[in-house]
Amino acid sequence: MMDYYDSLHLVMFSGKGGVGKTTISCSFARYWARKFPQEKILLISTDPAHSLGDVLQSEVKDIALAVTDLPNLRVQALDAQKLLLEFKAKYSYFLEILVERGSLADGGDLAPVWDLNWPGLNELMGLLEIQRLLTENEADRVVIDMAPSGHTLSLLRLKDFLDVILNSLELFQEKHRVITQSFKGSYTADEVDNFLVEMKHQLAEGRRLLQDEKFTGCLVVGISEPMCFSETERFLNSLETLDVPYAGLFINHILLNSELELDRYAEQQNLLTKYLNLNTNQPVFIVPQQRVEPLGGVALDSLASQIQKISSVELVPPPLIQWPAQVLPSFHDFINEGCKLIIIGGKGGVGKTTVAAAIAWASAQQHPDKKIQVISIDPAHSLGDAFGKDLGHEPISLTSNLSGQEIDANRVLEQFRGDYLWELADMISGEGSQADTTVNVAYVPEAWRQIMSQALPGIDEMLSLITVMDLLDSNQQDLIILDTAPTGHLLRFLEMPSALGDWLSWIFKLWLKYQDVLGRVDFIGRLRNLRQQVVKAQKKLKNSQHTQFVGVIQSELAIISEHIRLTESLKNMGVNQRYIVQNRYSPEMEIDHSLFPAQTMIRLPGLPRSVEAIDRVKGAASLLFEVEELTANKR
Repeated sequence: MMDYYDSLHLVMFSGKGGVGKTTISCSFARYWARKFPQEKILLISTDPAHSLGDVLQSEVKDIALAVTDLPNLRVQALDAQKLLLEFKAKYSYFLEILVERGSLADGGDLAPVWDLNWPGLNELMGLLEIQRLLTENEADRVVIDMAPSGHTLSLLRLKDFLDVILNSLELFQEKHRVITQSFKGSYTADEVDNFLVEMKHQLAEGRRLLQDEKFTGCLVVGISEPMCFSETERFLNSLETLDVPYAGLFINHILLNSELELDRYAEQQNLLTKYLNLNTNQPVFIVPQQRVEPLGGVALDSLASQIQKISSVELVPPPLIQWPAQVLPSFHDFINEGCKLIIIGGKGGVGKTTVAAAIAWASAQQHPDKKIQVISIDPAHSLGDAFGKDLGHEPISLTSNLSGQEIDANRVLEQFRGDYLWELADMISGEGSQADTTVNVAYVPEAWRQIMSQALPGIDEMLSLITVMDLLDSNQQDLIILDTAPTGHLLRFLEMPSALGDWLSWIFKLWLKYQDVLGRVDFIGRLRNLRQQVVKAQKKLKNSQHTQFVGVIQSELAIISEHIRLTESLKNMGVNQRYIVQNRYSPEMEIDHSLFPAQTMIRLPGLPRSVEAIDRVKGAASLLFEVEELTANKR
């Protein structure tokens, strides 16, 4: 069935975290390499926490390396920091000149901005590299293993972001043209004009190829689970608004025999019917559940041969509901231990949202006199799906003392613009300090406001952290449970205090040098207060009495390998990880405790599927906590 896409030259695999995007993209890339032995095939990952090496069972680096048994297939994991250095070496000279022409600062004062850990660099550098690969024809066919759906959308939206930035840089150059014309009486295009023409051409060509349905297809991977279906439906709607060619669905981990797990099979068939009804214009493929993980070339090639296109589904009635027995040890009482913030994290699709919802429910039941809030900061929210409720940016009451919230990054960012960014744009532009109003109109404030109106993906996580810390500092909540994005973007979230602190320090240094011209003492005072908040947040993240990180894993090699890397990163950051939850536990799939010697392993058995969403949350709560009242609630 893979030959359905043989006419394309770029395929991008995305979808909810943990559905098997990497496995299917690796299988697809190997299929193309075998089908077209005379062509150069490139498989790349834009996910900062990629699993290409785990799935291919071979070394994957930030340079394209040939696969041993398929020399026409090269594999590469994009390294955002390396790409940034290359971008800086190639273009920073022109960008510094342009920004200097659009502000009061000297180019040397602006150079340190490249050394800051800006949010969103992974996506920005990834998109620029994809566009470079396409425009320079580095491969005949490209397969992209994308980040989970929320961050895939962030990357794809950067096309518009880059258009605005280029337009702003053009306004900076227009200032230079107007000044030169006024002093010399004429203007001759310079090297910066040539740079702008080149960048516009590259971005226009990259956009054309990404939106050409004869060249590009976005293939969405899912599984037959309710939260995945809901996220997939939202993702497809977003792709349509971005003019990205959607080319089909791959539903992974499909049971072909109802006798194996009747409960799961009944749910699967029902959801497959819904998937078929999502979009009648594009095919739906099923990928059978494998007896063992398909790792390495032989298994991946076998997987490709098993993929089937479906057009109809036979429904079956659900079986009787059976709840599993609890497996000790259980969580301790977080509130009695003085914990204020619990961060739930791990690889996409491991069950983070269910665990977050269950901890929140249990804590609210244990402490009816305390205010508990569970918050999703994942761009692809699933928290409302877990509770069977429509959640939004404003907290919604779930019980008398438990509320839920899905932070809307756009609303948080709009508030941040009003509080800081518009005034920062005016300050950097030097508005009000130019005597020549003709020149002023020609370039500055409008250009900087255009830049500030845009947001690199990642700034939403930074602002979400400030929002959460404000809730705790103001004693509006006694305990907050955070449902986070998958691993790579979780780490970025935890690094946000350092990144924002560095950014503000740079602004202060810039202001000190030009304060006689800039003024705005009150504004700088507000920025200093913001930095104090950030420093305080960083301390609290590293305070084991205040903050605990709970990891969630399943018994799969790629998931365990990624969490081992995550655990080491958390240790280096000073973030306390006391517990790890093995979701969908069974005695036959026991994870070796020696892999995580410093953590207590909490085992959550598989939950029945043919129940309401809130009943799954209550059931999970009673299995995670050894509390009689919770067990009674489940019954």
